[in-house]
Amino acid sequence: MLKDRRFRYPYPWDTLMCQRAAVIYPAMTEQRVGSVQRRAARAILIDDQRRLLLIKRTKPNEPPYWTTPGGGVEETDESVEAALHRELAEELGATATVASHVFLFSYAGEDGDVVHHFFVARLSALDESTRTGTEFSDPARGSYELDRVALRGDGLAALDLKPAPLKEFILDNRAALLSEAASVA
Repeated sequence: MLKDRRFRYPYPWDTLMCQRAAVIYPAMTEQRVGSVQRRAARAILIDDQRRLLLIKRTKPNEPPYWTTPGGGVEETDESVEAALHRELAEELGATATVASHVFLFSYAGEDGDVVHHFFVARLSALDESTRTGTEFSDPARGSYELDRVALRGDGLAALDLKPAPLKEFILDNRAALLSEAASVA
């Protein structure tokens, strides 16, 4: 369990994952905790220039927004972290060294809870020409552009980064996230 107190967030980090989900997303009731419909693994991915790698999503007839790279955990994935490595390879053509599981975001889906696990990671290599995710084969889904945003300064604050609680967490913990990513260099 994460016991590192360098991260500032109003929720306890030394509780069980299911308790974290209920605290982070209060609309979830105790009876719903544990009925997970879908899990996702996502990266707070930092490069050597201390920039955050994000995906700018542009969908037809909608304003653009930004999200972290990652996606659903599949049955063939050995772990949530293994799913993260697979997703980084598919979406970005990237490899990374994972430092820590730092954030959990959950919400109630139609058939159960959806749980997103966020890991801080350091980018090791990137080759966009090897991107293979199914999202790239359907133009109707819009575009997925890689964007690099400085963690210092006001650039991140100006973006529509989803989910909003993640944006708040990153803004509140920039120094700690940079330190964590640097620790696995």
